[in-house]
Amino acid sequence: MIKFLGACVQNLIECIKYILDGNVRFKTVISQAAAISYDSLPISLVIAFISAAVIAIQVSKEFLMTGAEAYIGGTIAVVMIREIAPGFVALAIGARAGTAISAEIANMQVTSQVDAIKTLKINPVGYYFAPRILASAITVPMVVLIAEFVGILGGMFVAYETINLNPARYMTSAWAWMATKDIYISLLKACIFGALIALVCATKGYQTRGGAKEVGISTTQAAILSTIYMLVADFLINLLFYIA
Repeated sequence: MIKFLGACVQNLIECIKYILDGNVRFKTVISQAAAISYDSLPISLVIAFISAAVIAIQVSKEFLMTGAEAYIGGTIAVVMIREIAPGFVALAIGARAGTAISAEIANMQVTSQVDAIKTLKINPVGYYFAPRILASAITVPMVVLIAEFVGILGGMFVAYETINLNPARYMTSAWAWMATKDIYISLLKACIFGALIALVCATKGYQTRGGAKEVGISTTQAAILSTIYMLVADFLINLLFYIA
């Protein structure tokens, strides 16, 4: 685990140098952004909507019984913005796009395409990693922002259908509880999660040796490792901004 973390840090440094040297093509970043975030948008929004709906179902009845139904909107908004939207969206993108990144680079490695790039005196880490990391870091926060909006609306819809909570009352509570700091931290989380997913999955794919069987193993390990690193990063960010 420590050796792999060191490899990720080393690859990240190489990618930063590659980006600062101006070697990344804008067209490549756009195509990777479409593959990573745009194609993951439907499943991300579905997850955000269902998550908010489940939370609304769980809290609406209890809040109504205690006369605290005015706080339902704020509760759902805070939970969605602080944790559910960035975490669940990142997990969805990691499961869909992260594994695809790992499998693609692993396949290039075992079929000697990476060696061919090296013969052209091109840094394979920068060439393969940088556009994916850049695209993921930029576009995952956009998906998270949309997912937060959809999740809050989903909670409002369910609260109205279950306990007949007035939408205006719901939104008033949501606006009152939302803070600019929470939105900024949420977008920061999404940016870090996106970069971590692309970096970890690409690194795992790049380390693949062997054949088709090893490609499958690397893809599975990439999904597990990206989830672990994302959860650790989530804990550290919460510790830094909400406790420290």
